[in-house]
Amino acid sequence: MLPDKVRQVLEAHGLKAIEFEEGSTPTSVLAAQKLGVAVGNIAKSLLFLGKDGRYRLLVCPGDRKVSNPKLKAALGVKSRMATAEETLAATGFKPGGVCPFGLEGIEILLDQSLADYGTLYPAAGTDSSGVPLDFQTLQRITAGRLVDCSDPPVRE
Repeated sequence: MLPDKVRQVLEAHGLKAIEFEEGSTPTSVLAAQKLGVAVGNIAKSLLFLGKDGRYRLLVCPGDRKVSNPKLKAALGVKSRMATAEETLAATGFKPGGVCPFGLEGIEILLDQSLADYGTLYPAAGTDSSGVPLDFQTLQRITAGRLVDCSDPPVRE
């Protein structure tokens, strides 16, 4: 069941979430398998805590890793990944289900590489959900700041 704050944002923007009845999808790889899409189409939301005490949420393609030097340059402060407990306390969502909608007091950063993908699927507040949307819609809803914080995907 989707959290009310997410449901309200989705309804306000005419979006519908996909909820999986069987099993969770806490990783980009599992979510992509469940949806039948490329891992890069999964818009993973990662919470960082800066040395300045501020939380920031970075949304990037599921097939990319965050570049710490690029992240520091974009934020102007060294940051670390928030713990599971910090993530739940700051966002109201557990890791694997962090939704970039309905957050208060947390700056949203959108990795510019998200624009390279057609349909994106950010989590909808649970680790068994996703919201199909395009990059422009994600940017409009989140008012996210565009950044370059990821390294190119590794091709195996």
